[in-house]
Amino acid sequence: MRAIGDGLERLLYARPVPATTADQLKALLRWERGSTRRVAVVLGVSQRTVQRWVACDPGRRGRPSPGHEQRIADLVPVRWQPLIRARRAAAEAGGVVVYTRARFGFQAGPASSDDPRMRRITGRLTGAVTQQIFAALDAGASEKQHELILGRALGHLYFREAGHRAHGLHVTLGDIDFIEFGLQ
Repeated sequence: MRAIGDGLERLLYARPVPATTADQLKALLRWERGSTRRVAVVLGVSQRTVQRWVACDPGRRGRPSPGHEQRIADLVPVRWQPLIRARRAAAEAGGVVVYTRARFGFQAGPASSDDPRMRRITGRLTGAVTQQIFAALDAGASEKQHELILGRALGHLYFREAGHRAHGLHVTLGDIDFIEFGLQ
């Protein structure tokens, strides 16, 4: 389960990127105004090959090779929703708002309960933290690494009140019920 990665993708993409090769080919055709010749030039194949890939008759339909499928899969997200780069730049510059319900725990001193419990937290992350999260997403970081970054940031905002109290408190984040990100 990739709750944080999926939440970031929902922030950037208003509509999900097509997952299947057939849907990705339809998107390429739509961007090239239905011209199989232009799609063929973009993909570096013949026009007839593209026509076979998008044929209406399932018996005549060919399938792209794994190399071509990868080329199509790499090309579509780059062209999908052109305002995505602007949204990401705005998020990295101004930060994001995080709304989550997750299990937060911490290491606390004596006479306090440090048992992890479900909490609903809304917080504004800075642009620097947002850049760290996107960098981890681009690097293919695991969900645990995202939880570590987000737990540290939300712990600073919520439990330590932006550094005004509870210095040295180590907050852990896990068992995310839901998470939503929004632009500030």
